[in-house]
Amino acid sequence: MNSRPLLVTCGLPYTNGPCHLGHLRTYVPADFYVRFMRHSGEEVVFICGSDNHGTPIVVSAEKEGITPRLLSERYHTHFAETFKKMQVKFDHFGMTDDPATHARAKHLVGRLIDRGYVYPKVIQQAYCTKCQKFLPDRYLEGICPYCKKPARGDECDQGCGKHLEPGEILEPTCKICGSRAEYREQEHFFFKLSGFHDWLKNYLGELKGTDNAINYAMGWVNEDLHDWCITRTLDWGVKFPGHDNLVVYVWVDAPIGYIAFTEEWAAQAGKDWKDYWCGENTRVTHFIGQDITYHHCIFWPAMLQGAGYGIPHAVVASGMLKIDDHKFSKSRGYVVWTNEDYLDQGLPADYLRYYMLTYTSHTKEMNFSWQLFQERVNNEVVNNLGNFIYRSLHLSHKQFGGVPEGTVEEEIKTRIHETIKTVTSLVESFDFKGAVDSILLLSAWGNTYIQSKEPWKLAKTDPIAMAQVMCNCLHLAKALVLMIEPVMPERASLIWGQLGQSEEISNANFEDLNNNLTPGSLPAPSIVFTKIDDKMTADFDCRLRERVDALDAEKKPQTPHISIDEFAKVEMKTGKVLSAEPVPKSSKLLKLQVSLGDEVRQIVSGIAQFHKPEDLVGKDVVVCTNLKPAKIFGIESNGMILAAGDEASLLTPISPVSPGTKIR
Repeated sequence: MNSRPLLVTCGLPYTNGPCHLGHLRTYVPADFYVRFMRHSGEEVVFICGSDNHGTPIVVSAEKEGITPRLLSERYHTHFAETFKKMQVKFDHFGMTDDPATHARAKHLVGRLIDRGYVYPKVIQQAYCTKCQKFLPDRYLEGICPYCKKPARGDECDQGCGKHLEPGEILEPTCKICGSRAEYREQEHFFFKLSGFHDWLKNYLGELKGTDNAINYAMGWVNEDLHDWCITRTLDWGVKFPGHDNLVVYVWVDAPIGYIAFTEEWAAQAGKDWKDYWCGENTRVTHFIGQDITYHHCIFWPAMLQGAGYGIPHAVVASGMLKIDDHKFSKSRGYVVWTNEDYLDQGLPADYLRYYMLTYTSHTKEMNFSWQLFQERVNNEVVNNLGNFIYRSLHLSHKQFGGVPEGTVEEEIKTRIHETIKTVTSLVESFDFKGAVDSILLLSAWGNTYIQSKEPWKLAKTDPIAMAQVMCNCLHLAKALVLMIEPVMPERASLIWGQLGQSEEISNANFEDLNNNLTPGSLPAPSIVFTKIDDKMTADFDCRLRERVDALDAEKKPQTPHISIDEFAKVEMKTGKVLSAEPVPKSSKLLKLQVSLGDEVRQIVSGIAQFHKPEDLVGKDVVVCTNLKPAKIFGIESNGMILAAGDEASLLTPISPVSPGTKIR
């Protein structure tokens, strides 16, 4: 056991929209890790909070006509409540706009300034002459200078993914009014990130965590490191020391929130936050999404090192999320909202937690589909784990009224011990899928064991032997429930009570499994794990399809509606082609003479590629007759022949009508 406490954090949810499964890809595994390490006897503090600063929140607040603080408070409450429903239990969940983060950010940035790691520089900053304001970050869009793809002001989000410094983006355009911005000089402050090249290379070589985070960061360090502009021209945010017209960049104060939230928790818990953030060999472990690896593995540790704080011990990055084998996209409808689409439909948080931990490796891309969700829950949770636990409780209660007298056999204890050892090793290496799979393997072995022993037959032939079997099964069930609690805490707690345990399961330790269950009565067991039925899956899948189809329809160009009076203004008549000839020097145009009964019109039409002039003579056609005359290739055209499709299929009456007959 390590002598220093373990501090676990999660990337901060941004208070600019509701929670979806992409968020949970980080928070559920982190909560699993925290719960498991506590069962292993570790002292763990679990810290998070909401990220409240930056231009997207300002832009959204302006659209709603409210303050950024009010918008942040709304979504802060939303995330706090959603995490509780998902059984993600932080020791503290703060806000980066609260005084603690403001104070800690100013202190840390002040330390960087005093130590010479921050310097002023006059740069070119995008300025909108129409809105009369500088345009930081998300107020700006344009073209990435590296890959030439469309990009937002601070990041190439549709191309190479590079962080963009102020002044880098090409063809800068104001997102407020759509006007082309111009570049003007303005003084900003830079962090000397380039000076940490060698230190970061050594640091990343020692950093614990997942390879996808460490290798990605090492690639950036090996490529190049540029000094980072850490100020923005905004009113909303942490004021840069000595400059009330500037705030620190959101990616400065957001990670500093980890420290501030620890301070807030420590003040309430009677602890010293420095035990977690100062000195060597800290045990700070960050759980993040893979898209913010650069900030957590390069920028953040360099800031901490420069300011004289402790540095993170591990960074664990989750893979990205797909929905029904499509790239996650809120704008295209490929999204599952945690509340609206899942929790509010009465589905248990435990099942979603199980799926997110076991679908694939934590670092790989995870696909969510309702069909796969149903299959995994029904086959693995209900038919395997649920089946063994309920059979053990049911048979014991039916025959003995609870826990029979007996001593657990060594084979059972050995299997449990070996499983805990294997699972612990996998959890400590952040292989969460492998860990949960190993727990389910023990459950599968339990099903094989109870099936082979056939205790329902022993009830009649050898009750003492049955008591031994059930004693073994109940002890195995207790071990499985304790091991699965970090995955499915709600249902594990229910079963824990059915096993006669009065202590909260969250406070139990794996060492407690050395103790046998106390013989005696137990309450009648109930089925805790129930299947997801086909109709429910079909309904949820239908909701997803309807959302995608509705958004697709919105994006398709819509022909504007016109009134019958507007349509009546268009005059169309039948005509008969009297002559047709090519237009000199044009491969597409024909000059037609068309009879409209009481007059002959000259019409130039772009149908030469599809109709021979001689084939048109004598044909009935439909003509729009009240278009303004136009000159085409120097030839006057007084009307339009109507045709359909890319091959100009001429519209013609299906029965003979006189030229000049009006179309109604």
